[in-house]
Amino acid sequence: MSHTEKSITAHRSDALKGNIRIPGDKSISHRSFMFGALASGETRITGLLEGEDVLNTGRAMQAMGALIRKENGTWIIQGTGNGCLLQASQPLDFGNAGTGARLTMGLVGTYDMETTFIGDASLSKRPMGRILDPLRLMGVQVTAQGDRLPVTLHGPRRAAPITYRVPMASAQVKSAVLLAGLNTPGITTVIEPIMTRDHTERMLRGFGADIEVEKAASGNRIIRLAGQGTLKGQVIDVPGDPSSASFPLVAALLVPGSDITIHNVLMNPARTGLFLTLQEMGADITLLNEQITGGENVADLRVRTSQLKGISVPVERAPSMIDEYPALSIAAAFSEGKTIMAGIEELRVKESDRLTAVAAGLEANNIFCEEGTDYLIIEGRPDGKGCGGGTVATHLDHRIAMSFLIMGLAAEHGVTIDDASMISTSFPQFINLMTKLGGSFT
Repeated sequence: MSHTEKSITAHRSDALKGNIRIPGDKSISHRSFMFGALASGETRITGLLEGEDVLNTGRAMQAMGALIRKENGTWIIQGTGNGCLLQASQPLDFGNAGTGARLTMGLVGTYDMETTFIGDASLSKRPMGRILDPLRLMGVQVTAQGDRLPVTLHGPRRAAPITYRVPMASAQVKSAVLLAGLNTPGITTVIEPIMTRDHTERMLRGFGADIEVEKAASGNRIIRLAGQGTLKGQVIDVPGDPSSASFPLVAALLVPGSDITIHNVLMNPARTGLFLTLQEMGADITLLNEQITGGENVADLRVRTSQLKGISVPVERAPSMIDEYPALSIAAAFSEGKTIMAGIEELRVKESDRLTAVAAGLEANNIFCEEGTDYLIIEGRPDGKGCGGGTVATHLDHRIAMSFLIMGLAAEHGVTIDDASMISTSFPQFINLMTKLGGSFT
């Protein structure tokens, strides 16, 4: 069954069973295209997430001079060399890809050229000021209405290295500044009070960048990058995306009698907050075949149906699971007692205002919740009785769509989402894969 541009209803399902492999990690896939485009020589990528968001990043790199092709499942990139990207002849269209747009702003902002960024209706509403502010400090001139897309960057003749303290826990801001530093003479320094996902640092080191990471006595992470160095092409095998894994994982926890194994999932410590939180709630998640590949921890996850209990999620864990709160909210909806999620204001500047979208979706399906400025409290209904029956507005947000489809698999009554078309941005195989496990959709 394949759905692309219409509403879908998920129905209470029999036990989910089977072994699956999920799409490649979205964060690593974006960066693989970018760093491959910047590197000298050839980069070969397997396991790439071939969702629209990542492909838009690849198209942007092609527009600036990288040669990219796919042969027998492997993506092959002939890079331009660091500092040698070309001015694109047309605006770079990132569709719905916030990560692609924001990181590429950093990547090209310090080039002595003009680059215009555009996107779809959803991306055009998302704030870009947090990226543009440090770029302005480096000498980049910005033309934009209210720091929203469309944005045009006019790079300086010679960018200025900066020391930048990231004002919020954001891997995108940190990464954009570091990428801007690649084409900037001298040392660019990023101070990170709260650690966020560190794929940029790990991958830059793997490509040969001169980068140092230090944990200061104050607790801050200090990252120093020497600009204008040489990056060399690499061979990359992208592990499975833990954010995508969250959907079949939560479904298996909630649908009675389920027992599934999800293979080759990225287990970077900065990305495993959801798994830890679910285990604290009583989830039966077993790690198998733990290993390190390409500098990243990976494992298979065996997941079995579990009776979950509500907890108060530690605020400091939010950066390691910010994209997983919609899926966690569905687990909380079927848990015993209250689940309290605080310090999650960052959800308001994702593909949608996810905090409000999740709260509205839960209420439409008879789950009581309380939404605050930066928190959500969910009162669970462990047996699923009386749950469901509602239609959820997805607001063009793939994670809202998938989360509430998962809800429908465990609820007494079916759950409908208004639009499934955007699921293809991150998880094109979602419906087919969940159907293969035993999920029921119409």
